[in-house]
Amino acid sequence: MDRRLSAVPLAVRWALAAAVAAQLGFAALQPAPTANAEALVPLPSAAVLRVASLGDPTAFAQMLTLYLQAFDNQPGVSIPFLQLDYARVEQWLERILELDPRGQYPLLLASQVYAQVPDEAKQRRMLDFVYRQFVDDPNRRWPALAHAATMARHRLKDQQLALQYAQALRTHATAASVPSWARQMEIFLREDLGEYQAAKVLLGGLLAGGTVTDSHELAFLLERLKQLEAAEKSSGASKK
Repeated sequence: MDRRLSAVPLAVRWALAAAVAAQLGFAALQPAPTANAEALVPLPSAAVLRVASLGDPTAFAQMLTLYLQAFDNQPGVSIPFLQLDYARVEQWLERILELDPRGQYPLLLASQVYAQVPDEAKQRRMLDFVYRQFVDDPNRRWPALAHAATMARHRLKDQQLALQYAQALRTHATAASVPSWARQMEIFLREDLGEYQAAKVLLGGLLAGGTVTDSHELAFLLERLKQLEAAEKSSGASKK
């Protein structure tokens, strides 16, 4: 049977009000809740992950990629890439590639996302990771290394590192599906460094190899060869 509020003894009503006020006051004195970023956990070996994948390592690799890509946005907190443990990030990317060797996305994440942070050591770590992984499957992984060469040249201002990557593209990415511009990067980098003779040799070899068949591209490369010869003569004359 319901009772009217007026029927409740005054002492009980005062006690109830005091309890509510105390609870509200206690809540008001508590510090505001804060969101703490969780650390990226280490992954076990690829063999263990393959067992965990239940026979579908490619799908499992994609799931890990999605988790890693979204890791910077945790409930209640956004983590700048700069604050991530890049040794752990590299381990995740490597495990994902081991599960799905044909996958390209981990290398693109390394070269185009994680290498963009304003930290030279972390940039170099990601570019070096791309370079090491490229050697395992150059004819499929060349796009990431081409981007890494561009990063090394323009972001790091490290022409020698860019040259190392471009040379690897020329010597390892030899399939017909690899565009000629990727193999030509070394030529133009050597030209920028004033290594005209080396650039001429590489360009002449490219023209003599018969891999360039497009008439417009052939005309462009022949014109570049003339420009290299002129630049070499001009450089030699200025040194006399």
